[in-house]
Amino acid sequence: MNFTPDADQELLRDSIRRFMKSEVAPLVAKHDAEKTFPFEILKQLAQFGYIGGRLPESDGGMGLDQMTWAMLMEEAGHTWLSLRTMLNITNGPIHKIASEGTAAQKKRFLEPLLASERRVFTAISEPGTGSNIAQIQTRADLQGDHYVLNGRKLWITNGAFADFGIVVARTFSPDCQGQLSTFLVEREVSPFEARRVDTMVLRSTGTAELSFDNVKVPRENLLGEEGSALKRMLVGLDGARVNIAMGAVGAARAALELSIDYARTRTQFGKPIGSFQLVQKLIVDMTVRVEAARALALRAAAALDANADDARMACSIAKLYATEAAHEVASMALQVHGGLGYSTDYPIERIFRDTRGGTIPEGTTEVQTLIVGREILGMSAIA
Repeated sequence: MNFTPDADQELLRDSIRRFMKSEVAPLVAKHDAEKTFPFEILKQLAQFGYIGGRLPESDGGMGLDQMTWAMLMEEAGHTWLSLRTMLNITNGPIHKIASEGTAAQKKRFLEPLLASERRVFTAISEPGTGSNIAQIQTRADLQGDHYVLNGRKLWITNGAFADFGIVVARTFSPDCQGQLSTFLVEREVSPFEARRVDTMVLRSTGTAELSFDNVKVPRENLLGEEGSALKRMLVGLDGARVNIAMGAVGAARAALELSIDYARTRTQFGKPIGSFQLVQKLIVDMTVRVEAARALALRAAAALDANADDARMACSIAKLYATEAAHEVASMALQVHGGLGYSTDYPIERIFRDTRGGTIPEGTTEVQTLIVGREILGMSAIA
């Protein structure tokens, strides 16, 4: 497979890099320290396809393929993994509403999202369910012209900042007896409690616990058909795993570049530390991991574009390897930098923390291992 970008992709990538360097990078340290996010940059990033760019032009997008989108995710991760995460949490609902929403829902929710005028979350995870989404306990009971929502959601990205979101709940109505459905829940129309959850990683992403206590959601805010959410949630997981993998590649590349520069300029015993054999070994090991992770993630993106039979396995392999490799690279980068790597005044500390976060969402490393094992052997290790 040829993963070399074409002329148009190179032009787009170069434009993104210039924008990230001049407009986004200077904001990162301040917002990461204050645990805030500069939402105004999302509207600016839309020009490159970062907001709804994978939608067809008829739906307000640019029709970007998976390979181009993977490139965009690498550049976002290279600048700031919190940015890549917020882009992911914005584009997921964009695609869900575009594919499953009614005309009225698209007008009310999709159009403002594409214009970066609203902030959104997706609430799936719960305190007791983890990766087993089939065991979701939050419930929605149909009562006349509205559903009554009860339950808790945990680890909800952007939950502290967003004004609406997509909530997955076990639904009870004359036509649905406990199957999972999705609902568009607005904070003003259907007030719920959001408690900020501070985390070691991705400090600017507004992670929260959401509590729904007899929250009334208008019946017209049901997204898609009742009881069909589980199957629909599984459909988008492969692409999400490639997104995380390519973001991890970008962060690892940033750590590598910082380490190369430091090894060339930092002197000890009268010469650059880059001339020491063991430092060179670290740099080489980091480079190999970055290149291997990128190749695996791009192969997965190409498999999705081609609708290949092995796309699911390719996406799980990419997510498994790239996220683990990125944290390994960040750890080696910290070793190259010595004491400076610990400093919160320098990016390595943040990259080290944030790369650890990639091994858990969209299926942990262990879950990816079981998926790949099932695909290879034809036998599931998950009961």
